[in-house]
Amino acid sequence: TYGYNALEPYIDAMTMDIHYNKHHAAYIKNANDALAAEQIQVAGEQEFFAGITKFSAKARNNGGGVWNHNFFWQIMTPGSNGPTGKMLDALNGSFGSLQEFKAQFAKAAMSRFGSGWAWLVLDQGKLKIGSTPNQDNPLMTGVEVTGKPVLALDVWEHAYYLKYQNKRAEYIENWWNVVNWEKASGLL
Repeated sequence: TYGYNALEPYIDAMTMDIHYNKHHAAYIKNANDALAAEQIQVAGEQEFFAGITKFSAKARNNGGGVWNHNFFWQIMTPGSNGPTGKMLDALNGSFGSLQEFKAQFAKAAMSRFGSGWAWLVLDQGKLKIGSTPNQDNPLMTGVEVTGKPVLALDVWEHAYYLKYQNKRAEYIENWWNVVNWEKASGLL
């Protein structure tokens, strides 16, 4: 865990406070409401996301919002130093270089029209990049990129607008300074 100001100057404390205490908290409340109202009983998140097409938009969007944000908070850390070892080797092997990986990931984040997420996932032993709309994630059935999430970038405007306004590219570029590469490497 880290404080709201721990990711500055790249992600400001006010954005983190609002993002966590307002947006994330609302996803939790609304997901719990949907689970109760729809009497959804699943063994865990894998079963929930595998059967997502059976549930309401409220359950899907808010359940995804909870999971995506829980993952997002963990995949960031103050004082990021960049990928090393197994992670760097995997990125170089899959994308040719760290720079090419970052370029492809940024393209996925920039080309997501409206709100959504950019992802690096492990799928059948291979790394791949994609994006999902709204609060969808790669654990859900029927999305364009599936697999085990390794990195996630929130490109909803609430994740960056206070500091970056409409400069999503600048937010993406600065986000690399807070990526928790150690956590991501452990997910390979």
